[in-house]
Amino acid sequence: MSNIEELNVPFDPFADVDEDNKQQANNNIHLRIQQRNGRKTLTTLQGLPTQYDAKKILKTFKKLFACNGTIVEDEEHGDILQLTGDQRLKIAEFLVEEKIAKKTDIKIHGF
Repeated sequence: MSNIEELNVPFDPFADVDEDNKQQANNNIHLRIQQRNGRKTLTTLQGLPTQYDAKKILKTFKKLFACNGTIVEDEEHGDILQLTGDQRLKIAEFLVEEKIAKKTDIKIHGF
């Protein structure tokens, strides 16, 4: 290719960065809190690795944390676990202790 032909090819300076961010985002586990009504809150866990059974983990969470929960299936994000109350720190601690995720892979969002 000559120098003139190379100028006609579009160059995307962020192409490799976008791919890296997508891979990093897929490895992360996101813990979020959502306000319901009054003082009531929901904790959502998104990005759990697929090799783990979400139903068994949810059952364990419900028993350990004395809360209720459910699994919401999303096309884009996969299975999302919802628990009542603010369980973000407890979930993060559990995932690290059981070696499901590293502390650096867990992102805690919310107020």
